Amino acid sequence: MFKKISQFLNSLMLKEILIGMSITGRYLFKPKITIQYPEEKTPLSPRFRGLHALRRYESGEERCIGCKLCEAVCPAYAITIETDERDDGTRRTTRYDIDLTKCIFCGFCEEACPVDAIVETNIFEYFGDKRGDLYFTKEMLLAVGDRYETDIAANRAADAPYR
Repeated sequence: MFKKISQFLNSLMLKEILIGMSITGRYLFKPKITIQYPEEKTPLSPRFRGLHALRRYESGEERCIGCKLCEAVCPAYAITIETDERDDGTRRTTRYDIDLTKCIFCGFCEEACPVDAIVETNIFEYFGDKRGDLYFTKEMLLAVGDRYETDIAANRAADAPYR
């Protein structure tokens, strides 16, 4: 009986609203932690998983040996690989496509690769107006890798003690 009376008085005096307003009042005059995004950016971990890239060796030859481990381990089936044998007997990819609309950025492809050919960079500022813009071919992935190789190598070196 006393519990029902207490609930009625609390609802009559709008106790929950007063508690909410007191919390709002406490934070009203505290310094804000908002970041002005385009000008200011938060620090990223070297393990951040963003846009994919294919890497090359120092000699300029692509690293991917066409083992298809990344395609096999991809849970979203976002990677498509076709291989062909070269004149010297080695296997290389003729087609390496990633559909970023399917990709869940789990990093399994990066972990499965035995030669560090496919990596996920720390680039997160990319977009596509239509679905085809987020379908990356081998040439596009190699171009990303060539452009950001120094950043990729630095992030890999920073993360090396934890692997």
